[in-house]
Amino acid sequence: MAISARSRARGTLQGLAIGDALGMPTQYMPRTLVAERYGILETFEPAPDDNPISRGMPAGRVTDDTDQAVILGELLVEGKGYVDPRRFADELLAWETRMIAAGSADLLGPSTRKALTMIGQGMPTDETGRTGATNGAAMRVAPVGIVFPPHPIESLVDAVFQSGHVTHNTTIGMAGASAVAAAVSAAIDGATVGEALEAAIEGARHGAKRGFYFAGGDVAARIRWAIDLVRGKAEAEALDLIYDIVGTGVATQEAVPAAMAIISLAPKEPWRICRLAASLGGDCDTVGAIAGAIAGACHGVEGFPAHVISALTAANPGLDLVGLADRLLDLRGGATSLAPAAHAGASRE
Repeated sequence: MAISARSRARGTLQGLAIGDALGMPTQYMPRTLVAERYGILETFEPAPDDNPISRGMPAGRVTDDTDQAVILGELLVEGKGYVDPRRFADELLAWETRMIAAGSADLLGPSTRKALTMIGQGMPTDETGRTGATNGAAMRVAPVGIVFPPHPIESLVDAVFQSGHVTHNTTIGMAGASAVAAAVSAAIDGATVGEALEAAIEGARHGAKRGFYFAGGDVAARIRWAIDLVRGKAEAEALDLIYDIVGTGVATQEAVPAAMAIISLAPKEPWRICRLAASLGGDCDTVGAIAGAIAGACHGVEGFPAHVISALTAANPGLDLVGLADRLLDLRGGATSLAPAAHAGASRE
């Protein structure tokens, strides 16, 4: 039976949140400890007391990956495809304030924090992200892929840039975010997993032409290499290769290729993709969020077990991913990343 675009859009956000929540207790833990304690995660787990970032969080709770994707998604809906960069910055700061008040240590990443500090010092938003090369833009960009079609690729990358440059205005940051958005967007239109991964590589190539130059490995080339690296390998060996050689750190050129390689290991099993990503160690909540979003877009929301979605919903009351996915999809094909006349002055660009 054909998978509807609506199911794919819902699967994108549900998959992002599932991968994120699975990786919440294991984030920034070494792979050896994750393997010893959990093996391959079977279900959502509460954060352990020895995880300084997520301790105290209950099983199934999402982290900043999902929260920031939702903030971006809501602003895309509000602006009909356009995201005012100053408004986005304000929303991110407000989110962090709420997290601090709640006693959370899961706060803004280094690129985003630096950019928002610069905004507070009066720097224009087209310059604040000029050193942002970590994976923050890639982890939250999936809503852009729901709203904007994959072709022409230049228009999709324009939307990625417009919505993310305030914090990640670099060649590497844009390459990674464009890879994820392109894979999601292609999948919304019916792409297979293999086709979505090819779209990711094309997106990364085009995204790398945007933003301030930042030295580092080419994201498109590293995606191709990471997928080839694990092809034909047994699952355990492949996971070791991803962790040891591709890397699962906060660098875009590690996290994004790692997510794509994980997807290639279980192309027909979105739930397993999320479980494998969350069991890697390192920045595995972000790797899980990226992999889960693309897998969910390819397979639709029905690709995830119903009990998993029920548990996710129960752990995050008020998180209306279905409603947001529907509103984003309703914009598809008719949205623009150009600033409305009323907002043109607000962006300071």
